[in-house]
Amino acid sequence: MVRATDNANPPLTLAQIDTDRDVRIPVPIAEFSRVLGGGLVPGSLILLGGEPGIGKSTLVLELSAQLARERGNVLYVSGEESARQIKLRADRLGLSAERLYLLAETDLEAIIDHTRALEPKLLVIDSIQTTRDAALNSSPGLIAQVRHCATKLQELAKTGGLSILLIGHVTKDGHIAGPRVLEHIVDAVLYLEGDPFQHYRLLRSVKNRFGATNEVGVFEMRGRGLVQVANPSEAFLEERLINAAGSAIAITMEGSRPLLVEMQALTSPSAFGNPRRTPNGVDVNRLLLIAAVLSKRLGLKLWEQDIFVNVIGGLRISEPAADLAMAMAIVSSYYDRALPADLAIVGEVGLSGEVRRASQLDARLNEARKIGFKRALVPKLRPHANGLPAEAQLIQVRTVSEALRAVLSPETGSRGTSG
Repeated sequence: MVRATDNANPPLTLAQIDTDRDVRIPVPIAEFSRVLGGGLVPGSLILLGGEPGIGKSTLVLELSAQLARERGNVLYVSGEESARQIKLRADRLGLSAERLYLLAETDLEAIIDHTRALEPKLLVIDSIQTTRDAALNSSPGLIAQVRHCATKLQELAKTGGLSILLIGHVTKDGHIAGPRVLEHIVDAVLYLEGDPFQHYRLLRSVKNRFGATNEVGVFEMRGRGLVQVANPSEAFLEERLINAAGSAIAITMEGSRPLLVEMQALTSPSAFGNPRRTPNGVDVNRLLLIAAVLSKRLGLKLWEQDIFVNVIGGLRISEPAADLAMAMAIVSSYYDRALPADLAIVGEVGLSGEVRRASQLDARLNEARKIGFKRALVPKLRPHANGLPAEAQLIQVRTVSEALRAVLSPETGSRGTSG
């Protein structure tokens, strides 16, 4: 027996599916657009998370106002602030848009009704933890309520062809809205990261069905809100102290974007039997590994030294290609001798002390050259490596001991070079 619903949504071949109507909606904020993969996809559900006070609502309000001015109606729904409070924040940020609609509401059905009547290009829910459906007998913020509301909003996005942006708070264990109950429902998951005591914020994509993951947009918190940083590498290095012992410049990749960041290290004789290993911006296990390799392969007596490592600017580096820069910063502090000021470093360090190749070396070296770094300490290259800048002065090494001799030998100068 054939049911009436059997042919309601028949399967289609790839050739039959029309994607022309799913053109991305341009996002006025270029850094936000980069993270999304080129703009908002109609029918997509996006989750933005971050710690309280990091600037989520500020960034989304800026995005909403600019999108409303250029593309059409935007509905901003807040369950935490009144419409008047949002207007006061918009005035403080210097934002205005006739087609930006504010709604203070927590009832899901009322939100859906207003959305269908207004037909906005973008619907913002601030936040998903405050939204509730009266049909579900549970309090706002509980896992069942959050999952139910997100699923209903997903249906609204897919059937209505509008983009929906959910703001979610990060819990104590670092997840959004509980134990990752939303991340499998939404199309994209973005995190706004940064040290609350620093100016810079990183908007990072950890899931994106319509673009690359691990893309990063860089913003600076100022008095009039979050301002996108056009050249992050220069911004992160602008306060760098030239010829300082314990400082190394790492070329790291954040998604498809190369960034130059300063890694600082400080070694100091330990006053206790168990020396401390204190990282800020790098994984503690990675610091322990690098310290063990330097002790074993180079003979440094780090077992009697406290080691502190800090990534300047509030960034957090997780890729192994920053290993060699961390190692050279520690060695530089240990011997109290500065690395050459025009030297950038990239390479992964193995347990045998070998230096391994990093991906996208050509993009990394081109970024270093644009910033003004003339030399680069890199792993031994394959013969006839292509795509590298012709004017780059590469110091190729196979091991950390070779790297030590190359950058801290008498020929390089005990206090580095001017830059």
